[in-house]
Amino acid sequence: MNKYATLKTLVNSCVFFVLTSCSGEQASSPVAASNTQSFSWKLITSWPKNLPALGTNPERFANLVREMSGGRLDIRVYGANELVGGLEVFDAVSQGVAEIGHTASYYWQGKIPGAPFFSSIPFGMTVVEMNAWLTYGGGDQLWKEAYEPFDLIPIRGGNSGTQMFGWFNKEINSLADLQGLKMRIPGLGGEVLRRAGATPVTMQASEVFTALQTGALDAAEFVSAYNDLAAGYHTVAKYYYYPGWHEPGSALETLFNKTAFESLPNDLQAILMAATEVMNQGVIDEMTAGNSESMQVLVEREGVELRKLPEDVLRELKRISQEVMEELASEDATAKRIYESYKSFQDTMLDYKLVSEEAFDDARRL
Repeated sequence: MNKYATLKTLVNSCVFFVLTSCSGEQASSPVAASNTQSFSWKLITSWPKNLPALGTNPERFANLVREMSGGRLDIRVYGANELVGGLEVFDAVSQGVAEIGHTASYYWQGKIPGAPFFSSIPFGMTVVEMNAWLTYGGGDQLWKEAYEPFDLIPIRGGNSGTQMFGWFNKEINSLADLQGLKMRIPGLGGEVLRRAGATPVTMQASEVFTALQTGALDAAEFVSAYNDLAAGYHTVAKYYYYPGWHEPGSALETLFNKTAFESLPNDLQAILMAATEVMNQGVIDEMTAGNSESMQVLVEREGVELRKLPEDVLRELKRISQEVMEELASEDATAKRIYESYKSFQDTMLDYKLVSEEAFDDARRL
């Protein structure tokens, strides 16, 4: 069975589960058989359309929905700047310009102060921990509450995993080397760098290469090896730094216009929810496999200089990060609720991982 057929089988199972989990009246009614109305929707993203994993999985999502609905729900995918700019996805879906968006929540901190917690925060949770918090730790409920005033339904839409810190055209040997550094870095990681003396820049992915090439940026973070190799950043920057302290497990989001979503028949709603879960896992799996292979190519074939940030730099960035998180929580009541839920779950996970994954990693290296 090929990968697509496997995904289709999974979606079928998910749809059956969702429909039969409804009330007895809904479950006994063959919704799909009695409703032949068709819908044409738009899906906009914050990524270049062909960007590995982030850009390609929304297209796979649309294909799955189209086939599972028997063509009743046709979704056309637009990459960044094809319909709206990559940083305009939230507003466009909220206003009904498109019915679906694929993006990342930390772009919307100016609208919702606690939004970054639903994607990634400095020294925060990894992909496995984020998925667990969102699904079983109360994160999803808080997320939906935060987006409700904007007529949006947010759903997890993938995760890039622990990222690299990024590409630099100068070495970072001490905190002094961060002073005045112009770096493309969004979200709370950017605020931490600002307080450390750097100049953070929020810039959509399609503009980063040229900015590095021309010297408009001294450094840039994007994702990690899989996407960075495809973007060609190694041809315009010399050093590749790790670890990605700023984005340890960056959850992506699928946004649905709430009014449009609720206007659909129940079976199409279920198909969308199930296909979103397939996309969530698909991005994670592809990124995990692609990062390992691409890092080998970058180091062994392209001769990239892989560097680890000095420990004193990491310690200071961690100290500032804690300061930033606490200030954010103190300034907004909703952000405080989200932060308290997030931190409580992370603390519990750290205790468990000491005797599970971390202990096993140590044993595996013996």
